[in-house]
Amino acid sequence: MTQTDGYLLDNRQTEAGQRFDAFATLFDPTTFRHIERFGIGSGWRCWEVGAGGTSVASWLAKKVGPTGRVVATDIDTSWAASAARSPVEIRVHDVGAEEPPGEGFDLVHARLVLVHVPDRERALRSMVKALRPGGRLLVEDADPALQPLLCPDEHGPEQQLANRLRQGFRKLLAERGADLSYGRKLPRLLREAGLREVEADAYFPVTSTACADLESATVRQIRGQLVTAGIATNEDIDRHLANVASGSMDLATAPMISAWGRK
Repeated sequence: MTQTDGYLLDNRQTEAGQRFDAFATLFDPTTFRHIERFGIGSGWRCWEVGAGGTSVASWLAKKVGPTGRVVATDIDTSWAASAARSPVEIRVHDVGAEEPPGEGFDLVHARLVLVHVPDRERALRSMVKALRPGGRLLVEDADPALQPLLCPDEHGPEQQLANRLRQGFRKLLAERGADLSYGRKLPRLLREAGLREVEADAYFPVTSTACADLESATVRQIRGQLVTAGIATNEDIDRHLANVASGSMDLATAPMISAWGRK
């Protein structure tokens, strides 16, 4: 992510690891499918931007082998101890404020990162700059404005409460500078950045155990902010967490839009 005191979801909190695990379960298959299509193999040089958890960096390391290189960066790398072995290099880095950690990469990838970065334009330029000619950029980001509901099937008070809390979460994100409609802009932005062969698709989980795990961890992580902002009471949050734990609701995520192109 990018260094900002306003970032809502601090990687140092206990719930962050639970959110990383849920993201890996939900989105790794989509991410890996796209990268496999690029032909990743032995010797590739990869930059994993705003890495968060270790699942993508570890998978890339297996693909590129001992002759390859994986640079995994984030503003907080406390998560990275288990991945910090060759060919993975861990670096503290702010993609929205610093020069890229090298050039000539075959692949640059960022997932659920740029939507939170204040200077998204600079971050995208940096990622393109880091590619070798012919290298691939894959940017994957949410578009909460495209599908704003936690419970698309809002048929009872439990779902109404869930959607009210999700609306509050989106409000907190927007107040901290997140672009809630960023995902849909990615194909155009990649073309404007000079990439060719630009394509995109979207993945939209409607219900799964990982969606429930993600919701529970997220609400616990931002509980204080929800109460302070007057969005919900502690009683509301306790009731919602119990509803989530019951497994009786279909919980969705915002669509994750994947866009890719070649330099």
